[in-house]
Amino acid sequence: MKIDDIGAFVSVVRYQSISHAALALDLTQPAITRRVQNLEQALGVALFDRQTKPLKPTPLGLQVYQRCLGILREMDGLRELVAEGAPPAGLLRIGVPQTIGDVVLLDTLTTLRGAFPELRTQVVTGWGGHLINKLENGELDAAVALFPAGKVFPCNLMGASIGKVELVVVCSVADGPKRPTTLAQCYARGWVLNPDGCGFRAGLQRALADQGLSLKVNLETFGSELQLGLVAAGMGLGLVPRLLLERSAHRDQLAPLPVKDFKPVMDLWLVHPRFLGNLQQPVALFGQWVAKALLHARTAA
Repeated sequence: MKIDDIGAFVSVVRYQSISHAALALDLTQPAITRRVQNLEQALGVALFDRQTKPLKPTPLGLQVYQRCLGILREMDGLRELVAEGAPPAGLLRIGVPQTIGDVVLLDTLTTLRGAFPELRTQVVTGWGGHLINKLENGELDAAVALFPAGKVFPCNLMGASIGKVELVVVCSVADGPKRPTTLAQCYARGWVLNPDGCGFRAGLQRALADQGLSLKVNLETFGSELQLGLVAAGMGLGLVPRLLLERSAHRDQLAPLPVKDFKPVMDLWLVHPRFLGNLQQPVALFGQWVAKALLHARTAA
């Protein structure tokens, strides 16, 4: 029984596809198939129901998968033990939220390059849940993500809060005086938001549901700056980090709308696998500089 065969089996279960597992491991599909077959032969059982699409493990295969995860974690621990003294080199894959990437990345990446010249950094942007999935699948080495305080992460990941991000409801200046209001009172105006899957949108939807209200979405679009432009044009209300409002090119056409029963604050979390090997120092520095950039942006705002 080989570790490479176990790794291939785990990847196929995660991706529910031999072709996707092959892409993730940079192998050919026949190589992945062969490794899975090797593991099945070593165990003497069929691990997948090959009549299903997407590909799914058998009930016994699912139990084997859980045991294999434990084996791979132990192997990561061994690699961590022998790699701690090695200088950081190679590729560091990090993830950042789309909403604050422009705010925190420039100084952070410059600092990483100066501190670890042999390390090449690759950045992925996305929402928090998307980045956590990539960490679980071994596609990222670390990520910062916006979640509520008290967030619980999967057992194979470590998470630490490194800062607070205040969200603010915004509207067009042309809409008139911005007197304090409530979610129910501003319900009819509708919202300009990210598509479903965004943590900000989910938090707003929960707050509305607590009052028996549904979420009225006027427009869905990616990108905070585009959303703020649409809000400035009177297309609805927006929900963004306050620091992005202060940096927006549309700032003069926008105003915060005080909502008495909705004052959301998100934590910015540094999340990474339990075992980092020689990437431990770069990941720690990445978190420190993201926190520093966030604090500086918040103070400047």
